[in-house]
Amino acid sequence: MSVVDAQIGAIQAPAGLVPRLDPPKVLMVHPLFMAGSFWSFETTSQMYGAEYPMPPLGLATVAAMLPPEWDVRIMDRNIEEVTEADILAVDLVMTGGMLPQRIDLMHMIDWAQSLGKKVCVGGPDIMSTPSAYEHVDFLVVGEAESVIDQFIEAWRAGSEGARFDAEKFKADVTASPIPRFDLLNRPKYLQMTVQYSRGCPFMCEFCDIIELFGRKPRTKTNEQILEELQAIYDLGYRGHVNFVDDNLIGNKKAIKGFLPHLIKWQEDHGNPFDFSTEASLNLADDSDLMTMMSKAGFLGVFIGIESPDPDVLKATQKKQNTKRDIAQSVHRVYEHGMSVLAGFIVGFDEEKGAVGDAVADLIEEAAIPVAMVGLLYALPETQLSRRLEKEGRMYPQMSFEDATRFGTVDQCTLGLNFDTQRPREEILKDFRTVVARSYTPEAYHKRVRRMTDLMKFEHANLDSMRSGVVKNLVFVVRLCWALGIVAKDGKRLYWGTLLHGLKKGSAAFDAVFLSLAAYAHLGPFSKTVLKAIDARIEEGRSGRDAAAATASVPVLAAE
Repeated sequence: MSVVDAQIGAIQAPAGLVPRLDPPKVLMVHPLFMAGSFWSFETTSQMYGAEYPMPPLGLATVAAMLPPEWDVRIMDRNIEEVTEADILAVDLVMTGGMLPQRIDLMHMIDWAQSLGKKVCVGGPDIMSTPSAYEHVDFLVVGEAESVIDQFIEAWRAGSEGARFDAEKFKADVTASPIPRFDLLNRPKYLQMTVQYSRGCPFMCEFCDIIELFGRKPRTKTNEQILEELQAIYDLGYRGHVNFVDDNLIGNKKAIKGFLPHLIKWQEDHGNPFDFSTEASLNLADDSDLMTMMSKAGFLGVFIGIESPDPDVLKATQKKQNTKRDIAQSVHRVYEHGMSVLAGFIVGFDEEKGAVGDAVADLIEEAAIPVAMVGLLYALPETQLSRRLEKEGRMYPQMSFEDATRFGTVDQCTLGLNFDTQRPREEILKDFRTVVARSYTPEAYHKRVRRMTDLMKFEHANLDSMRSGVVKNLVFVVRLCWALGIVAKDGKRLYWGTLLHGLKKGSAAFDAVFLSLAAYAHLGPFSKTVLKAIDARIEEGRSGRDAAAATASVPVLAAE
């Protein structure tokens, strides 16, 4: 395809292009996530000597698609400061991100352009709302694998601007290169990341994954993902690796074919990594699959549960969660040595009366320590947002100034960007009930102990100190000091839960310790959430929330 054919939309290159002869210097910038997120885990990361949970895998992947002679640098504004000198030193700024990064992404675009630099932008938020980025020099809408060669051709030809639209759901992930892990500031992150598949087979109304990446999961080859793990290994990293798939088991046949190779690779390399991922609840139906995951070194899985009410689940097209007992399904995952983190949502149209206690009861019954509870947010270009727009119930986007006055910027407190069926105050109170009940020290420690009692460990003999004896011992000391000595409440519970884990053996102790490490962030964060939600309730009572609730900030705690 020619450069001219690739230029779609309002931005067009002028005639008489002057080719760019020298390989460019490229600065790839990962924008800030808005502060106050459930998933930021700042305190836990700092205790471990890191600064942020995960690196920008998307930028590292795109960096690997660029010509090898291009001089590429990745900077992550979540862990380091980008200066004017950094921008002035390059020819091209490449950036992009998700919805929670939009404010800083827009700032970076404006800043770079004001300094006379060309900017290329892509990523999930651009895929959802390309109209917001029409002022960018080079706009990549869709998965980069399909159009990156067109962008490179346009740049070399001297184009001043172009838009590249990738055909949806058509990118060949088997052609995706090994990410440039070498460009990442690895010591600054709590974990490393890889991606095995894109897409999810289900139809959840509120989910944007199926809109962005399709319902037919596309997987990398076994050799391909093992090469990515080998690249991380060769750089000297040992420790936790997160498979960032939106549903690792979306293609069960493929993942079952891959896991034996992963188990062997782990054994051949002395089990250098342990893993986590996201999967659907039907994982619990497949004992063979869970056994293989456990033996490969998977220690935890995030599962979207959303609601205990079958009518709500059916209405929101999450029918896969209605075909099995939710608490028993979670327990089956525990029986295979994997902990469960879960997502819950309050604010669905079909909720009948107060639902807060029912959600909190399920969290307790299932013994899920880390439960991400959010207010329903209608993401752009989802079935939910289209339905609400058709019904005339969607609100315009909230400004950053309005968002920050609640004290936190997170889906936990700033969902409900639409006219709700139930009174808004009732929904906010339900949400408050779930958080208040679930994150007291007593409730949290009770769930951790019960989870430990339910867990059986079949995974590989993972060395919890493999990432460094001194580093891990410092982490233990810092956590014990924070939760067991200087904490205002829960000190006895902390030591009691540690002892409970020790009695169950070393594998159980690791699961307990990681859950307690998460509480170092979640305990204080839950108090921030309660304070923010109380402010929203009070504003609603005073009549001021009518203006504030005409929108919701573009943030999402978990994509």
